Amino acid sequence: MIDSHCHVGEPEYDADREAVLARARAAGLRGMIVVAAGPDVESNRRALAVAEREADCLAVVGIHPHFAERVDDPLRDAIRELAGHAEVVGIGETGLDFHYDHSPRERQREEFHRFAAMARELALPLVVHSRNAPDETLEILRDERIERGVMHCFTYDAAVARKVVDLGLHVSFSGIVTFKNASELREAARIVPADRLLVETDSPYLAPEPKRGGRNEPARVVDVVKRVAEVRETSVEELAALTAANARSLFRRCR
Repeated sequence: MIDSHCHVGEPEYDADREAVLARARAAGLRGMIVVAAGPDVESNRRALAVAEREADCLAVVGIHPHFAERVDDPLRDAIRELAGHAEVVGIGETGLDFHYDHSPRERQREEFHRFAAMARELALPLVVHSRNAPDETLEILRDERIERGVMHCFTYDAAVARKVVDLGLHVSFSGIVTFKNASELREAARIVPADRLLVETDSPYLAPEPKRGGRNEPARVVDVVKRVAEVRETSVEELAALTAANARSLFRRCR
């Protein structure tokens, strides 16, 4: 298995990061994509440091839409420089979050455009965050001609999933797919084409049932794999191998 989106570089894991990674490997993970989660260069450096130190980890660099209003030219330049490291395999996470609106929506749109353009220019996949903004997210992806990337932690229905796939992107499912009230999301997981399907934890967030509410970690991608396999009426082993192969295909430097 490969956890296609986790935040194990963040301070939540400073006390026991090595144990967390050990549990992931013991659970059967063969790779983790470590995504920057904070508002600044330091968050990105933390993600990259894990990827440089751990042979089975790779990094994605960018600024979350929550912090879009803090982004300026020097910060964008720093992200671009970090993206040149061999261990960096994507740009993100970027996108739109119209649920929390921690940054003004217009600033979110501006930075989404800019990071999407950066990903296209650097020939790296774009890691997209989208909440309560499906139509505008798809519009910007079309405008920026993004054909390689992933809508991570997908939370929409099957109709939106089809539109994401039609653009050429992958769709990644997190522990939310295990929640009791997530029937529409499970239907989306059922219909995504086999070659566009990914799994993730988004840890430390979104621990799956029955561990919901606690700190999440990459080992729990096993629970996501099990639930998605059940929905798609396939074996856990086949679903694990399929999603790992898709992660390696999308993140082409992925080991």
